[in-house]
Amino acid sequence: MTMSSLSDDDVDVDRPSRGTPARVLPWVLLIGGIIGFAAACVLTYEKIRLTADPSYAPTCNLNDVVNCGSVMASRQAAVLGFPNSFMGVGGFAIVAMVGVALLMRTRLDRWFWAGLQVGVTAAVAFVHWLIVQSLYEIGALCPYCMVVWAVTVPVFWYVTVVNVSALAGPGRTRDLLNRYHAVPLAVWYLVLAGLVVQRFVLG
Repeated sequence: MTMSSLSDDDVDVDRPSRGTPARVLPWVLLIGGIIGFAAACVLTYEKIRLTADPSYAPTCNLNDVVNCGSVMASRQAAVLGFPNSFMGVGGFAIVAMVGVALLMRTRLDRWFWAGLQVGVTAAVAFVHWLIVQSLYEIGALCPYCMVVWAVTVPVFWYVTVVNVSALAGPGRTRDLLNRYHAVPLAVWYLVLAGLVVQRFVLG
């Protein structure tokens, strides 16, 4: 990670007023990173236990729908040949560290923000693929996986909003993002809840 001072056009989380995305972002990264890291660690532990003992019942096996065992046993749980949670452990640790760096008023180079954007975009795309797989292919929900979904989306969203705001500069776009930054997240959570209800309650 390269640390340096920024020009006025760079991403800066020191100046914005309270409640704006740039002020919210460090906390989203830190808290989301810690929660995601914890969930990924638990998933990794449960997967190791299940691999060692196929008769082991994960702690999150509650019924046929809320069933981590079904999800962990699926091919989608190891897309790259190893448990997906391994990627989460490393990825969320980095996210949390970036949050700490920003809270310490560290200014990061543009290339780092670009790399962070690529990383969180890949993560959110992967999460949405997993959501579709869980709802319509596997037919089961893993609570720990859902925690990962729930924190990945705001991490992606706030990194994106801050980067877009920095590129757009002062103006209507930044004003709209500052004012309504929480609305898309609320809509996403409502849509996801609706899909879960439609698939497992009404379907």
